[in-house]
Amino acid sequence: MVFAQEIPTDSTKTEALNEVVITGQYNPESIRKSIHSVIVIDREQIENQAANNLADLLNFNLNLTVTPNSQTGKSQISFFGLDSQYFNILVDNIPLVSDNGLGNNVDLTQVNLDEIERIEIVEGSMGVEYGANAVSGVINIITKKSIDTDWEIQASVQEETVSDEYAWFDEGRHIQSLNVSHNINDKFYARVGFNRNQFAGFLNDRQGKDYYQNDSLRGYEWLPKTQINTNALLNYNSEKFRLNYRFDYFNEVLDYYDQTVRENIDFNNQTSNPSSTDRIYTTNRFVNNINISGSFNSGANYKASFSYQQQKRDINEFNYYILSGEKTEEIDETYQSTKVFFSNGAVNNLIKNDKFNFQLGYETRYIEGFDTQSSGDYSQLDKTQSQYNLATYASAEYNFTEAFSVRPGLRYEYNSLFQSKLLGSLSARYLLKHGFELRANVGSSYRTPNFEELYYYFVDSNHDVRGNENLNPENGYTAFVNLKKRSWFDDISLQNEIKFSYISLEDKIDLAIVNTTPLQYQYINIDSYKLFGLTLDNSIQSSHWTFNLGATLQGISRGLGNEVNTNDDFLYAFQINSSVTYQLKKWDTFFTILYKYNSEQQNYVASGVDANGDNLFTIETLDPYSWLDASIKKDFFKDTFQVTVGARNLLDITSVNIQSANSSGGTHSGSSDNLTLGYGRSFYLKLLYTFNF
Repeated sequence: MVFAQEIPTDSTKTEALNEVVITGQYNPESIRKSIHSVIVIDREQIENQAANNLADLLNFNLNLTVTPNSQTGKSQISFFGLDSQYFNILVDNIPLVSDNGLGNNVDLTQVNLDEIERIEIVEGSMGVEYGANAVSGVINIITKKSIDTDWEIQASVQEETVSDEYAWFDEGRHIQSLNVSHNINDKFYARVGFNRNQFAGFLNDRQGKDYYQNDSLRGYEWLPKTQINTNALLNYNSEKFRLNYRFDYFNEVLDYYDQTVRENIDFNNQTSNPSSTDRIYTTNRFVNNINISGSFNSGANYKASFSYQQQKRDINEFNYYILSGEKTEEIDETYQSTKVFFSNGAVNNLIKNDKFNFQLGYETRYIEGFDTQSSGDYSQLDKTQSQYNLATYASAEYNFTEAFSVRPGLRYEYNSLFQSKLLGSLSARYLLKHGFELRANVGSSYRTPNFEELYYYFVDSNHDVRGNENLNPENGYTAFVNLKKRSWFDDISLQNEIKFSYISLEDKIDLAIVNTTPLQYQYINIDSYKLFGLTLDNSIQSSHWTFNLGATLQGISRGLGNEVNTNDDFLYAFQINSSVTYQLKKWDTFFTILYKYNSEQQNYVASGVDANGDNLFTIETLDPYSWLDASIKKDFFKDTFQVTVGARNLLDITSVNIQSANSSGGTHSGSSDNLTLGYGRSFYLKLLYTFNF
């Protein structure tokens, strides 16, 4: 066997080893020396995919699954089989506000990537560092904070088909952006940016807004929406003190056109004035983030973050007369609102010791809001709820040798609505000979109940479904082991990685029957969840090309504690992903192909009742499907003008069948439904102009 030299001299090899990460680290650290295993998506990958938001970008990562909703316009993500309530999305280590959460339940289409330097993904519980709702991991978005010239002006336009639908204004996807950056002097840097993303909807077989026949063909299969992102940043950087202030404003307008058309016939005049009940959903989000960091004369390091964020969702409902364009019976109300104040901070390196370091930190968050959509008529008076967290945490890192480090940590968290929590973690890193790196992490975190689970109320003559203000948080425990091998052969570098993952949840929340006569449902703590996973990831890189091939196998067990006939056997699924990027240096051109295969996924669902009135369960199967994207990116005029052309969803995926078995037949002998995942094959062209002076 041939092994690499210990200290590579090739620049590309050195760069790969010295890539700096910050997520979960005491201080910025090279990826090789980091205590956690961190996946990095760099700016080049974002540009090669012409990704405008997180939903465009993350679909090809293993253990991540993006699921869009054609009628709400949202794209959610599952991480190790757990939905977006179980991990945090951060911007420069500060969780991002969402409809009724902080860091979790974030709509991926609302996270713009224009001024993003890189994205860091840490798998496994990060409860000690980031607290609640970091059960399966965190996704940390790192923004740009410097440029190499005095001024940089970037302007871009991107035109994209939506399946085979495209027109300049009324069909397709249209994106424009402008970003201006300036190094004011050697310490101050400023930036302002604007991005407009218009998705004109997807008709498919529907007939749009102006169709007035009552045959369920009015409206859109995928609702149209327009997003506007504006941001401003001021960064101060000196030898011992750094300050970063970021302001973001986000606006989204989503149009809903009802399929039902009322003819409104005037029999006296023999005329018709068809109308429909339409809605406009508007989201407004304001983000104010401050990050400070530095060092004292003693050598101790400190960092602190402060954030005030607000998000509101408004609805404008009206009776729309299709032929005349008149609106009547308008109703305007705010149906979701979230206001948060967040702060955290930490100090480390308090003692001068090459082998030992420890960190002391605090975190506080205050969340106030309401959600009438999730809570039903019960909160039409905008019953505002609030909660606050106070936490302190500590960890210590001991370097037994330069290669072997161990970091235990504890976090105590007080929550105004739930019992206090003590969270723990233990991480270790061992840099072996011949390029091997071994990392292990065990830890705990928890998920707080969401607004719907706490306060939902829908009771009429046929239904009785209620939230539960006495719910307990879900307790999560994870164990991750990662073995990585780096090798170099002449101008080729190899990286081979194998990861083992385990996640366990207790007191998982689900909707259950709490009374049979009359029939009543309520959210209660009844479920358990366990996941075993094995992931293989391999990459080969030279000066001209990069090739990646990975696979992951997951076994998931879900148990319903109050169900007699529940089945908690492990159900298995796997994913395969691959990518290749080739750089033709002579032409300043990159060719990129991305592929991901998702095997069939199974789940136990209620399918009837037995003679005693207890639920029976059967297997529901989501058929396998694949994603395939391709792009070509070329630079002109000494990298001032960039053209990217590409295709998304080349395999033309629109929906995937869901097969349900019946009690007497085989796996695929029962009913069938489908899950909408895409609007088909699309093509795009992006033009980017960069002016530096």
